[in-house]
Amino acid sequence: MKLVLLSGGSGKRLWPLSNDARSKQFLKVLENDSNELVSMVQRVWGQIAANGLAESCYIATNKSQIEIMRSQIGEDIPLIVEPERRDTFAAIMLAATFLYSHAAVGLDEAIIILPVDPYVENHFFDSVRQLESILNCSNAEIALIGVQPTYPSTKYGYIIPSKSDDNNFLKGDGYISVSHFQEKPTEEIAELLINQNALWNCGVFAFKLGYVIELLERKGIPIQFEELSKQYHKLPKISFDYEVLENASEIVVLPYEGYWKDLGTWNTLTEEMQNRQIGKGIISDDCSNTHLINEIDIPVSILGLSDVVVAVSPDGILVSDKSASPRLKDFINFEQGPMYEERQWGWIRILDDHHYEDGRCVTTKRVSIQKGKNLSYRMHTSREEVWTIVKGKGEFIQNGNFMDVNVGNVLHIPMKTLHSIRALSELEIIVVQSGIKQEHNQVIELYNTWDEIAQHCIKV
Repeated sequence: MKLVLLSGGSGKRLWPLSNDARSKQFLKVLENDSNELVSMVQRVWGQIAANGLAESCYIATNKSQIEIMRSQIGEDIPLIVEPERRDTFAAIMLAATFLYSHAAVGLDEAIIILPVDPYVENHFFDSVRQLESILNCSNAEIALIGVQPTYPSTKYGYIIPSKSDDNNFLKGDGYISVSHFQEKPTEEIAELLINQNALWNCGVFAFKLGYVIELLERKGIPIQFEELSKQYHKLPKISFDYEVLENASEIVVLPYEGYWKDLGTWNTLTEEMQNRQIGKGIISDDCSNTHLINEIDIPVSILGLSDVVVAVSPDGILVSDKSASPRLKDFINFEQGPMYEERQWGWIRILDDHHYEDGRCVTTKRVSIQKGKNLSYRMHTSREEVWTIVKGKGEFIQNGNFMDVNVGNVLHIPMKTLHSIRALSELEIIVVQSGIKQEHNQVIELYNTWDEIAQHCIKV
């Protein structure tokens, strides 16, 4: 059995904390058993490890999430990297070809697909384990996990069981056959579906690797990972549910009665937060069911407001009634890049980004590098930079010339100049980057580790 976690998302539902570089699963707003703030992906990975599944697990993600994934989970996590976002059908097809042509997984092996951000109890993974045996004994093409609904939700898809399996369903023993699916119904229809013993579709399903490889061959899609990566842009932007699941002839579902929640909106996420306030600010005592999440240094005060969420980050400010927060993605269309990014070596915060009438552009950043970490040996093709060291000490290299740097040092890095820095203690740098807006800037990287840089680039 191999487990594949799907990690994607555009970062709009939990704006302004989430963005294209830091999707919802990376927000550190949940607490672990040690009362430390952790992200959804850190929580799920901890559960996977605790259930002995980490050695069989891969994470399918896109290029923009590689650094933050490794920063939060570890540098040795096996990643399957998609060249661009193309929805779950393409991501799962790419993962299948990786397992087939790179990991030498057999065609008879069970592959279990799991979202990277479900909020579940540990025993949920007992049901995940069961999917392998269900595939073997049912001879179904696909096996699902369906969650027993607790209310007529309009946010989830529903799995409707076959009527012939109603008695088996009521006994609660084992899997049942699936009749059809219903996507996000109205509340009235959801009530009718629940009366038909329908289950919430939690996005967990299993298939034999050979089933998907055969599907790819029938569609004329490459089954080798490298070739499919090259042709990835040709795959349809469609969900696996629509392209495969709804066209499968034999599907079974395993009912799950434990706790499960999709923390995809601010109202559902805040329900699972231990603290109603993270960051600087105050919530007055007459506020009820109100949450403040503040990532900047300016304090925020909330007085006399109930059932609201206030979220503040370098990307923007959100003030929303919790019941309205699911509509957020329809309103976020600001033409700006991420103002905060978490990297494998630290983080970047955009302090100012300005374009002048003469065509110049100037971006000011605050950059933090963790002790022992370093930037790659790189150069900018169309931007020059001025660095001011404001915290810590480090080792700096520019075109092979090495020097120690400390607080107060100012470094000028012209365009097309190779450079890197390593933090001997936690480093903070104010970076002012400038150039001509219309001249596209490329970052060319030669080496990533400090050992490589020291071996090949430092002049003796």
